[in-house]
Amino acid sequence: MRYLTVKITPAEGEAFHPTAAALRDEPAITREAIHHIELLADDTVLVFAEGSGDSGRYEAIMQESSLVEEYLVSGEDRWMAVSQFQPSDVMRRFLEFERESDIVIETPITINSDGSVRVTYVGSDSAFQEALRRVDEELPLTYEVMETGSYDPDVNKLLRVLTTRQQEVLEAAVKVGYYSSPREATHKDVAECVGIAPTTAGEHLRKVEEQVFDALVR
Repeated sequence: MRYLTVKITPAEGEAFHPTAAALRDEPAITREAIHHIELLADDTVLVFAEGSGDSGRYEAIMQESSLVEEYLVSGEDRWMAVSQFQPSDVMRRFLEFERESDIVIETPITINSDGSVRVTYVGSDSAFQEALRRVDEELPLTYEVMETGSYDPDVNKLLRVLTTRQQEVLEAAVKVGYYSSPREATHKDVAECVGIAPTTAGEHLRKVEEQVFDALVR
């Protein structure tokens, strides 16, 4: 079994959620992640999502949309929200593709500030190829492949945001004591363990830290 992580961006004027533009442009709200999404039998979509910031402003935006049928918010600074809404055509077709295919979406789905989403699929390479072909031909979406590899459900999801080389450098850094307190190694020590230049090791570690910290706060 394999996994494929992609960044998916709706075309100009398209959106996954009827209030997406209002939520994206509201500075008091940060959309964090989608923990569950489902196309229901009545052709509405049910979403369980996580956000932060002004939950009252989020509720106001939901209330103002005629396409949102129901919503419920729990929490204050960091909150969870359930909403049921009439989907856009692109959202409906996107979920129908997923339901008809041999791939599964792994949650949470990360929501980026620009309205794009980072999605990890689980399945076979042939199923991924077919799904991406249909997206190319039938949906107003663009995608960027971020990472792919063998799927191991026991592997910490934080590691999946790293490339194979970044994982190798991170493992070497831990092994030689770079992250010990007090620090017991330098970039040179890490580099010698992996067989790369010290400056390259430093660049990899900075990228590792950026990716992991970003994933943690999300």
